[in-house]
Amino acid sequence: MTPLLPLIAEADLPPVLVTGGAGYIGSHAALALLDRGVRTVVLDDLSTGTRALVPDGAVFVAGRAGDAALVRQIIRDHGIGAILHFAARISVAESVADPALYYRENFGETLGLAQAALAERVGAFVLSSTAAVYGNGGGVPLAETAPVAPINPYGWSKAFAERALADLVAANRGFSVACPRYFNVAGADPALRSGQASRHPHHLIELACHVLTGQRDRFTIFGRDWPTPDGTGVRDYVHVSDLAEAHILLLRACLADPGQFHGLNLGYGRGASVLEVLAALERVAGQAIPRADGPRRAGDPAVLVAQSNAGALLGWRPRFDDLDVMVGHALAWEQRRLQQS
Repeated sequence: MTPLLPLIAEADLPPVLVTGGAGYIGSHAALALLDRGVRTVVLDDLSTGTRALVPDGAVFVAGRAGDAALVRQIIRDHGIGAILHFAARISVAESVADPALYYRENFGETLGLAQAALAERVGAFVLSSTAAVYGNGGGVPLAETAPVAPINPYGWSKAFAERALADLVAANRGFSVACPRYFNVAGADPALRSGQASRHPHHLIELACHVLTGQRDRFTIFGRDWPTPDGTGVRDYVHVSDLAEAHILLLRACLADPGQFHGLNLGYGRGASVLEVLAALERVAGQAIPRADGPRRAGDPAVLVAQSNAGALLGWRPRFDDLDVMVGHALAWEQRRLQQS
């Protein structure tokens, strides 16, 4: 099927700056670019990222995405024509405890980065956004037209960034922006070149893999009384490599048609509960996951599931739309990471 949005050819992709490219999703996006022969520069301050995740072949620069002088120098030195912006804080619980940190880094630094891009005439900007902008979501699959109604500072910090970028596009018609809203990202590079390596893990699958590999005693289920079929939270899990491929398509769309703002969901359109994810991991590992019950976490919604037009608009064709495959890649990565540590 022909994509509805025009796309430049992959061979015409310019050098790309990847902020947060030493992190989980950013490193996979950098791999996807390098696999296509695109010159890739990673900017990361390593406050939450890991230097070892920066792919071979990428130019690494230590620094913050909000450092306008540094960003402008990188753009000039490397001929950057597009930016993938992943550098951000992503913990709902942390955002509730320290909202100023989230507004400063997720909103303030995004605005500073975009201003630097405009000053240097960079044409395409993709912001790593989140389904948290939809808030509780009402327990139904969320379309891109669903109301923006965050219930925590993390969601608001991304919603404010999206709004600011949309206004910048309206005022600068040579600038295009895409804001893909992620649901729950999972898995690892199938070749195990990258995966999650959080210093303070809080993702369900990563935590459960830590239990299976002996790094934690048990997995805590935060709430058994959610309004869902089994009482645990339901999320739409999307494989990180499929997500990276969608970013390449979004860059191509932004570069093909200046002056556009694209807000869209990236998910598979169905949810899995906490208990279903744990069951998938137990199938793959062939062993039980010790677990305990805990209270609900502040700021968590019961259900977040995507309704996405990415396939129709971009020709996005996920390759790893299978829960067992996703958790299998995540566990294999965690096992390999431990062996190499």
